[in-house]
Amino acid sequence: MKKVFWAVSLLAVAAGGRAEEAAVDLEAVEVVGVSPMQSVGGVSVDKIPAAVQTVSSAQLQQAQSLSLAEYLNRYLGSVHINEAQNNPLQPDIYYRGFVASPLLGLPQGLSVYVNGVRFNEPFGDSVNWDLIPPGALESTTLHGGSNPVYGLNTLGGAVVMKTKTGFSAPGHQLEVYGGSFDRHVEEITSGGNNGKLGYFLDLRSFEEQGWRDFSPSAAKQALGTLSWHGDRGGLDLTVAANDNDLRGNGTAPVQLLAQDRNAVFTHPDQTVTRLFFTELAGNYALNDTVELTGNVYFRQNRMRSFNGDSSDYSACADNAALLCTGEGDPVLDTQGNTVNFSESVDGATNNVSYTNMYTRGGTAQALFTHDVWAHENSLAVGASYDNADVHFGSDTELAELTADRGTIGSGIYVDESRVRLHTHSDTVGFYATDSLSITDKLTATVAGRYNHIDLAMADGYINADRNLNGQHIFQRFNPSAGLTYQALPNVTVYGSYSESSRAPTPMELSCADPAAPCKLPNSFVSDPELKQVVANTFEGGFKGHLKGLLGKGDGQWNLGYFHTANENDIIFRRDFSSNFNNQGYFSNVGKTLRQGLEMGSNITYPQLFGRIDDWHFSANYTYLNAIFLDGFGIQNPLNPEQIIAVQSGDRIPGIPEHLLKLAVGVDLWRKWSIGVNGLYSGSQYYRGDEANVTRPLAGYWLFNATTEYKVSPHVTVFAKLDNIADERYSSFGMYGNAADVLGSKFNDGRFMSPGAPRAGWVGLRLTF
Repeated sequence: MKKVFWAVSLLAVAAGGRAEEAAVDLEAVEVVGVSPMQSVGGVSVDKIPAAVQTVSSAQLQQAQSLSLAEYLNRYLGSVHINEAQNNPLQPDIYYRGFVASPLLGLPQGLSVYVNGVRFNEPFGDSVNWDLIPPGALESTTLHGGSNPVYGLNTLGGAVVMKTKTGFSAPGHQLEVYGGSFDRHVEEITSGGNNGKLGYFLDLRSFEEQGWRDFSPSAAKQALGTLSWHGDRGGLDLTVAANDNDLRGNGTAPVQLLAQDRNAVFTHPDQTVTRLFFTELAGNYALNDTVELTGNVYFRQNRMRSFNGDSSDYSACADNAALLCTGEGDPVLDTQGNTVNFSESVDGATNNVSYTNMYTRGGTAQALFTHDVWAHENSLAVGASYDNADVHFGSDTELAELTADRGTIGSGIYVDESRVRLHTHSDTVGFYATDSLSITDKLTATVAGRYNHIDLAMADGYINADRNLNGQHIFQRFNPSAGLTYQALPNVTVYGSYSESSRAPTPMELSCADPAAPCKLPNSFVSDPELKQVVANTFEGGFKGHLKGLLGKGDGQWNLGYFHTANENDIIFRRDFSSNFNNQGYFSNVGKTLRQGLEMGSNITYPQLFGRIDDWHFSANYTYLNAIFLDGFGIQNPLNPEQIIAVQSGDRIPGIPEHLLKLAVGVDLWRKWSIGVNGLYSGSQYYRGDEANVTRPLAGYWLFNATTEYKVSPHVTVFAKLDNIADERYSSFGMYGNAADVLGSKFNDGRFMSPGAPRAGWVGLRLTF
């Protein structure tokens, strides 16, 4: 069966796919929303004084993207992925050096919205990209800069998604595909309307065994919408749910990967998410120039994690019958008893946690499009309220390490690691944004937002060494202003200044004491103060279209510079004195800088060589300089006993300096599309080497291909080939300790997330 599959897939994807057509249209949408409430109104892209990129549902389908994250990584400028979890549905998405990740502990610097509802989780501002099926997305907009209108965490940008309705996506479709890693995906979409009432439904199933050992995953996703459209307004009731069980066994020691690239260090690393989300959104036009929009929502996300790990517990030096910590103190269980040493509690731990998050709230917005002194003007004002309750619990179970580095639990739980934390937050925001056309060519935009966060933390399991109770208030007004000028019919000049901020999360506040480091994601010990992170962004450049310059061809181009300085940036400072790769504490480390140069173009050229061929080309390049501006001390990753200095100018780990993306494709007879896309991600320093004292992780090239053939208007066959050259690459690296588990010969200290090998899939799409 595998031989047949490879024969069919290699023939089908000999030259690639149609994904590059998606890249061609990245900025083809002329009007985009200027706030999280994107249901009405909007401003021409040429009048927005910042970088904007868009993705449509058709582009996602043509690219055969497994997820929105995969598409962003392959086609959008200044975006890259770190596969720290090593699961295709759990990536860290970086834009301009700012991250939106499912991992607790990363400094989340991007805000994410779905239908105007904030999708950053309330506990750690993290983003679970596996919650929304890609087939349910109508459009996605990536806004660059620190636009304050998008609220908290918009340090580097905002990702705004809008889902389909029966009015925007009428029709019915069944899509199935399968292939490498025993992956198979089935998705059904159906939508329709009678002019007044409409419905849309998306059901998706994803399953695979994974290409690494012990890495099966499954995701069941559903989203539905009921709609009513009237003469002046409408209502959309959206309900979404999922049941996902994902295994992401993360990084592995480089010496272990040299022996077996499929190997994992310790396992399992399991995350279960169960989302329920419902939203009622509406809009109503009071007249031709005033439109009201609003939404109310409820969002519940229940997460469970199970992480098999190594252990720093061992027999006590003065009494070998008892189990002691790495500092030599006897271990107490949750009943207050000392733990006897035995093989069943030696060598491993099971870190288990639950996070139950309940969020509710809403947004109200008014859009005014009156002319001001005979000048075209668009003013949006709004207010939002979000109320969140989080119940977090974690335990460390003593365990035995198996021969394949799995774990067998003992049923004994460590008292010092037990956490029961309850948080309540109220977040209020008031915002306004106004675009005034001073002349036909010159447009001025000003905006601002005031945020107020009231956070209460209650410790449900207080012991002598820890108290997480606390009350915190954060507030700030963030402004922005910019200009665009159409210097030539094909050239627009833009420039802007913007500010945004993020408040320390409950998770960061619970783990911010250098004298008492904690172990992510589940062991918190104290509640000291941290300062808000404030981003200040200058950006400017040129953008335009190519219509009339290429004969029959058309396209867009951009050239820009961005400069974002963070004040009081928060990072997780590793504690290398422990045996754990994830132990440390959060700290404000002063100023950091992310600046760079962006350039890109995309071209569509119909009938380039004859009547049967339509060609598509795209390219994006980013130079990204992400550095620390203030110095601080860290433990030397090569010598945990030594403190070394991070100096101004040292590069921030995990962020490549160069990003290049290329795509070329052709449509033949408007039935068969073929193409290839490639990306280059430059070198990056390992996480844990903030002082840049070791050699960085090497950059890599990655080429992929897709193809699609329309057998009839209702039947399409397609295929996809990833990593054509079977490149052995790694997208992420960190420093850790492998010797205690694997032996003294595994002393390199470097861990990497290996990239997936060459893989292919074939599928069938039926459209009615």
